[in-house]
Amino acid sequence: MRLDKFLWSVRLFKTRKLAADACRLGKVKVDEVVSKAGKEVKPQSVVDLKKDGITYTFYVIDLPPSRVGAPKVEDYISNQTKPEEMERKAFMQMASKLNRQKGLGRPTKKDRRDIDKLRD
Repeated sequence: MRLDKFLWSVRLFKTRKLAADACRLGKVKVDEVVSKAGKEVKPQSVVDLKKDGITYTFYVIDLPPSRVGAPKVEDYISNQTKPEEMERKAFMQMASKLNRQKGLGRPTKKDRRDIDKLRD
C-alpha cells in the first residue's frame, strides 16, 4: 500500500493530500529512511511522523483494506511514541490555551480550572 494512502487510512491525516504533502516535505520516515508518498508500506515497518512539532512513532501491524473507523485503528498500527514526546504535546496544548490574545473573550470554565491549577 502506498505510504500516503496508508497514513490517510489509519487516520493520521484528515486527507490523502495532507499525507502526501507531509511526505513531500520530508516529515515521514519509513524504517529510518525519509520516504516519498509512493513508497510501499509493509507490515512490521516502523513509521516516524513529524507533525505539529512532535515526532510520532508507529509500528505497522497490518495493512487496512481501506480507510478504517477510529475504533479499528489499533488493529493496524501500534503507537510507539516516546513518553517525552507525549509530555511535550500535552505541554504545548496547555500553553496554547493559556496564551490567549487579549480581547478574545472570557476564559471558559475549563480554562479557568487549568489556570488555577498552574497558579497553585
